[in-house]
Amino acid sequence: MTSGELAQLEQPADGPFTTRQLLRLDEALRIADQATGLNFSIYLGELGDPTRESAEELHRKTRTPQRSVLIAVSPNQRKLEIVTGSDARKRISDRDAKLAGLSMAASFAGGDLAGGLLIGIDQLASHAGKS
Repeated sequence: MTSGELAQLEQPADGPFTTRQLLRLDEALRIADQATGLNFSIYLGELGDPTRESAEELHRKTRTPQRSVLIAVSPNQRKLEIVTGSDARKRISDRDAKLAGLSMAASFAGGDLAGGLLIGIDQLASHAGKS
């Protein structure tokens, strides 16, 4: 494989992430799930208005909403919503979610969408602790 082919593989096809970034995000989600016993997921795209209600509707469609943590990001709307189910909320306070959101927003503002999501997943999982 030439470096030109490698560079081509690293470019986003139809989305904002490279293959490597997608693999890192997938691994981070898997590790967070295993470490906490919660179900972490990411939604990236437009959110309906109001955005919070739209994110909550997406959260209700997750595998086990009571044990789920959804990070919903709409870059075009410049919106970030973190939704936790009832079991997850007992382990991740609103304050913890806001702190993770601030860290993610700082990375997003610097143009690092994948890095911000990785930071957020890690912080939320750390706050949730072991299952």
